[in-house]
Amino acid sequence: MSVRALFVIAAAAGALLVPAGAQAATGPALDVPVATLDAALSCSDGIADAQRDPILLIPGTTLTPAEFDWNYARAFAAKGWPYCTVTLPDHGMGDIQVAAEYVVHAIRTVSAEAGRKVDLVGHSQGGMIPRWALKYWPDTRADVADLVGLAPSNHGTLVAQAVCAPGCAPSFWQQRTGSAFLTALNSGPETWPGIDYTNVYTALDEVVTPNFDDNGSSSLHTGGGRISNVGLQQVCLAHVADHLTTGTADAPAFALVVDALTHAGPADPARLAAGVCAQPVMPYVDPVTLPVNAANLATTVATQVALYPHVPAEPALKNYTRS
Repeated sequence: MSVRALFVIAAAAGALLVPAGAQAATGPALDVPVATLDAALSCSDGIADAQRDPILLIPGTTLTPAEFDWNYARAFAAKGWPYCTVTLPDHGMGDIQVAAEYVVHAIRTVSAEAGRKVDLVGHSQGGMIPRWALKYWPDTRADVADLVGLAPSNHGTLVAQAVCAPGCAPSFWQQRTGSAFLTALNSGPETWPGIDYTNVYTALDEVVTPNFDDNGSSSLHTGGGRISNVGLQQVCLAHVADHLTTGTADAPAFALVVDALTHAGPADPARLAAGVCAQPVMPYVDPVTLPVNAANLATTVATQVALYPHVPAEPALKNYTRS
């Protein structure tokens, strides 16, 4: 029996034995069945005997871990870095509070199997959703070393205001600037001690807006974590990168991820190689298949936006947010 399987069994049994007073330390019980949460987690070889912190890749809204197959997963495999992916339910289109349970479970499971902390790398919603996990499930904070957000929707987007006027997907409602979800997320400290936060944003982001400087949506400023908010145009003047490119194939963004994961503290743009701005795409991305992969990505986004059922209002906040 695998280490992960033993952990899942122990976690399921242990959930029945946790005293009521311990809930404040561990957070609320997970409503999603353990078997469902475990099925959403996929890992490379080498997690159990990891020689470095394993990496958890978290996809953005409308997407699945397939967005990382041709870029970050290839890069980490080539480097020999153990990594996992988590599939959020409904392409990340449903209630983010439910999707956060998948991230909580993934953090706990991967850290337990590796016997060490986990590095989180997420795109868009995938860069923001770990903050909900860390806020409301306090035990996960000890399991995380780095949180790197690629165009993360930390403070939502003004774009969703118009998109949701006639109704929209639940997670679109929740990522609207000023939503109840984001108000809860950003009340109190935005970061936690012991965790390094790197937020990579682009001034040309057409999805998470505004993001013109470090006062934009993606950036964080408060709390006890060490924070680095880095604009791609700050690294490379007149750099062209949109929302999807920032999270998938952008060379400076990848360089910042690697810098964050190989140094103490968050990413430091001053450490990047001088030639990074001249690279057309990040290493390990095949330029021959790039157009097809990018087109598939865009098709997935468009399909989810067009076909996912709309709801007339934002999902209600869970009771645990009020305690």
